[in-house]
Amino acid sequence: MLRALRIRSRLRRLARRHPWVNFTIRSATIFSATFGGAYGFIVGSRTEAYDPQAFALGASFLFAVACVALATLSMRMRWLRKKMRKIEMHNESLVDRNWELKGAEEHARNLFESQSDLIVLRDSSGIITSVNDAYCMLARKPREALIGTRFTLPVLEQGAVAVEPNGTRVHDQKIDSALGPRWVAWREGLIRSDAHQPADLQCVGRDVTDRAETERALAEARDLANSANRAKSKFLAMASHEIRTPLNGIIGMSNLLLDTTLTAEQATYAKAVKTSGDALMALIDELLDFSKIEAGKIDLEQRPFALAAMIEDITELLAPRAQARKLEIASYVDERLPQEVLGDAARLRQVLLNLAGNAIKFTPSGGVALIVEPGIWPGEVSFLVRDTGIGIAPEAQQRIFREFEQASEGTARNYGGTGLGLSISERIVRRMGGRITLESAEGNGATFAFSIPLAAADPGDSAATAFIAPDLTDKSIMLVAPQSIEASLIARRLERWGAQTCTVADASIAHALLPERSWYAVLVDCGGGNAHLRDLGEASVRHATHRIAMFTPAERRDMTPAITALYTAYLVKPLRAASLAARLTVSGAALVPELPDDNVPAIEAPEVAMAGEMMSPALSILVAEDNEINALLIRSLLTRLGHRPVITTDGEQALESWLAADSAGTPYDVVLMDIQMPKLDGITAARRIRAHEAGRSPRRTTILALTANTLVDDRYACFEAGMDGFLIKPLDRDKLTDALAAIPVSQQATA
Repeated sequence: MLRALRIRSRLRRLARRHPWVNFTIRSATIFSATFGGAYGFIVGSRTEAYDPQAFALGASFLFAVACVALATLSMRMRWLRKKMRKIEMHNESLVDRNWELKGAEEHARNLFESQSDLIVLRDSSGIITSVNDAYCMLARKPREALIGTRFTLPVLEQGAVAVEPNGTRVHDQKIDSALGPRWVAWREGLIRSDAHQPADLQCVGRDVTDRAETERALAEARDLANSANRAKSKFLAMASHEIRTPLNGIIGMSNLLLDTTLTAEQATYAKAVKTSGDALMALIDELLDFSKIEAGKIDLEQRPFALAAMIEDITELLAPRAQARKLEIASYVDERLPQEVLGDAARLRQVLLNLAGNAIKFTPSGGVALIVEPGIWPGEVSFLVRDTGIGIAPEAQQRIFREFEQASEGTARNYGGTGLGLSISERIVRRMGGRITLESAEGNGATFAFSIPLAAADPGDSAATAFIAPDLTDKSIMLVAPQSIEASLIARRLERWGAQTCTVADASIAHALLPERSWYAVLVDCGGGNAHLRDLGEASVRHATHRIAMFTPAERRDMTPAITALYTAYLVKPLRAASLAARLTVSGAALVPELPDDNVPAIEAPEVAMAGEMMSPALSILVAEDNEINALLIRSLLTRLGHRPVITTDGEQALESWLAADSAGTPYDVVLMDIQMPKLDGITAARRIRAHEAGRSPRRTTILALTANTLVDDRYACFEAGMDGFLIKPLDRDKLTDALAAIPVSQQATA
């Protein structure tokens, strides 16, 4: 069937292409039929066997055939006329469609020509087949001169080429034009106009000079910003060094001055100098921290640390400041939390010290609480710092975490500060995977809260003794204290341990409640005075097994032996959970005031402390320090520690002194090398010492850097130069002592 249709289609195509063949065949057929019929009729009429009847039948048959032919022809003519009418109607629709197509083509051409984008069509050999006016204008040639050529625009600079998934090429070119150099973004893709013809390449270009110039300007601005950031970091490092160098002398000399015999007035002035120096040092550290965080150079450690111990250390560290302002400070760590967690203890301590320090600064009365509880998600720890201070207005809470911002201008004038602490804390917490939130109302205190993931450390890596909470189930404990922050946290802890806690703020009520039952323990706050403490002690002797007095270090000095004899134990505020548990579980005994308590920090005289620091043999120490005051300070510290210092004022002198001692067979045990010195800096001097040791000396000298630069890059530079460690200015006596004590014993023995 398909073969017959194919043959018929080919015959029709042949007839359309060669109409004379069809005419010849039809003429021959008609002539043959006419001639055959006439010839048969004439011959039949002349034959001898003429039969009129047969002749009539034949004539009738021929007439019938002619009638059938005429009828068929008439029907065919009618069918053809009908078909012609359909064809005419179809032709009319085609003509209308053709007019529409012409209109659409004209419209498309007008759009094509009026486009501001550059449009050019090229065939497979790269010859231009069509262009628009914009291209002609940029090329400065008429359309007729471009079509049929391989013309290309002059390219001054070629950008990177990208290929999209559909095969479209995208690239930028800088082209020379009558208006000057212009940037054009090209999109090149293949289009097919005829199914039987190869595809053409359509190139559409858009003038993006403004965008390119903007991007170039942004890139230059970014480079300038990076350069400015590097310059700022360098400036901060230089400023830190320049500020820390005299500050080292201020703080160090004030420490030495406080170790001498001073009058009360002189001691007050010396302490003021040291306090001012410490405040300035804290400000410098805060600015450097902000610079590091802003530059994205803050790295977090993942090391195990004791969470509860760190919180209690922070509370004790801030307690003197709070108690000097007559404020309470207390902490509570939920026992459900793991004893040790993995995280960056130093950064977490920095955040909590900042938040709690701010709380103390902005709290005129009441107190501050540090509360640590399990977070919402597994492995998450929630921290709350709550105070009873001045609070923060709602409109100020949105900007309080921005750098150099404070709640109000009045706050900045009255309380001081740079406005960087909360910004640094917020960025550190965010870097740890958390977010700080604030709940506050003006005049009603504030609560800063944040939750961060802190996974439990491996118990096998823990060296600390596990804290076991005491079992105080069904044991009655009376807490006689004002309704304060610390009293509420102590009651909360006792209830967690199972005790039936009764908190009483009035001493008269406590006297009335004591005879009602047998009390396991009575905890008395000494804030009411010695008379209050003595009366409660005498009243509770007959009713309580454990009688515990709670006081601050300042209140401890006012207690008399007669009062202490009434109590079985005492605790110094802020309380530690382990100390509270120990006092409640150990059998009661009379309190001996002379015995030290593990919850009270020992206060030693300066002479005793200095004597205790002589733990290692005397060392021969070369000091390279160009600042006279710092050199005097280091000489004094080392001499008081029992070592033998030799002072040099520049790098060349230090290198010559080391070489001379090494050649004489009496090498130095330690070199304290300042990084920035005239003639020869400390890095270069250390490298030359290491190079000399590598060449001939069998003994390696410990080199410690003295630097005021705290940036990580400076520390790496010290280690790359072969130094064994670094000491940051202002020089801390304890850190210096620890660094010298860490020198190997074999090296000390050779001194």
